[in-house]
Amino acid sequence: MKRSEINAIMRDAKQMFADYRITLPPFVLWTPEEWKTKGAEVQEIKDNMLGWDVTDYGEGDFEHLGLALITVRNGNVHNPKYTKAYAEKLIMCYPGQVSPMHYHYNKMEDLINRGGNEIHFTMYNSTSMEDGQLADTDVVVSMDGDQYTFPAGTEVCLKPGQSITLTPGLYHRFWGEEGKGTVLVREVSMCNDDSNDNR
Repeated sequence: MKRSEINAIMRDAKQMFADYRITLPPFVLWTPEEWKTKGAEVQEIKDNMLGWDVTDYGEGDFEHLGLALITVRNGNVHNPKYTKAYAEKLIMCYPGQVSPMHYHYNKMEDLINRGGNEIHFTMYNSTSMEDGQLADTDVVVSMDGDQYTFPAGTEVCLKPGQSITLTPGLYHRFWGEEGKGTVLVREVSMCNDDSNDNR
C-alpha cells in the first residue's frame, strides 16, 4: 500500500473515533518527528506493538480485504516484564470489507459492534489445532452472555451494541455489511500475539 493510502485510511479512522467521542491515547497521534524524541520510556509501546495497524493482508486490495485498527493496550506472553493478561483494540471496517478466515491458537476475544453498521460473521470449528481444517460440527458461541448453537458456516449478524465471544481454535471471518456505513468494532481479548497465535 502507498503511504498516501495509509494516511487517508488513518484520517478516516481518526474521524470515526472522534465521531463516536473516543479519545485516543497520545502515542497514537505522535508524528514521526515526535517519535524521534522518545527514548526508553516508550519501550512498552514498541515491545507490545501498540498503535496503528493498517493491513490488506498482503493481497493489495484493502477496499475488499483489510482492516484498520489501533492496539490501545496489550500484554506480552514472551516477556515477563509485561504482566498484563489482556489487550484492547479499536477496529474500523469499511462496508463490504472482509477480515479473512482465521483462528487463534491461544487467544480468546470478544468482538463488540460499537456502531455504524452491522457486522457479519461466519464460523467453523477447527478439526484440531494440529491440522486446522474446517470442521462440519455445530459451533457453540456466547453472544452477550447468551449461548447459541449454529450449524458450521452459518452467517451471524451483530447489530450495534451486540458482541460475540470467539474461543481458541474457532475459525471466524467477518465483514461490514455492504452498502451501509463503516462499522466501529472494539476487541477485548487475552494478550495479542500476531507473530505466533494466528492460523
